[in-house]
Amino acid sequence: MTPSNRDADSDKDRAEYSISELAREYDVTPRTIRFYEDQGLLAPRREGQRRVYSGRDRTRLKLTLRGKRLGLTLSEIKELVEMYEPGRDERPQLERFLAVLTQHKRVLEQQRTDLEAQLAEIATFEKRLRQQLGGRKRA
Repeated sequence: MTPSNRDADSDKDRAEYSISELAREYDVTPRTIRFYEDQGLLAPRREGQRRVYSGRDRTRLKLTLRGKRLGLTLSEIKELVEMYEPGRDERPQLERFLAVLTQHKRVLEQQRTDLEAQLAEIATFEKRLRQQLGGRKRA
């Protein structure tokens, strides 16, 4: 879940973002952003009641949303996001990300197998019920 160099460069171009700007940019609600803040994924500074998000917060929001699209839990996302620091060796984060994705893939494949088994069982019952209904005379 590391950002591309282009993402990191664009973060340097702009130092501050409002909650409404980030909400608009990533097509999420301000409530969602506040929730991620409550979960410790974002840490804006305050100017009175106003939240001011940094380029780092923007990147963390992007990585959080990417993780959610992949079906990761917030705790998995937080662990991975907290490992990311620009300029540091990315290998530990990449290895952990690969491990998380591999485990998540296993879970999804098992769910797919379970769903296919359930669908086959439903099809069997449907067939039996249709046969029973077709073989009965109506009164």
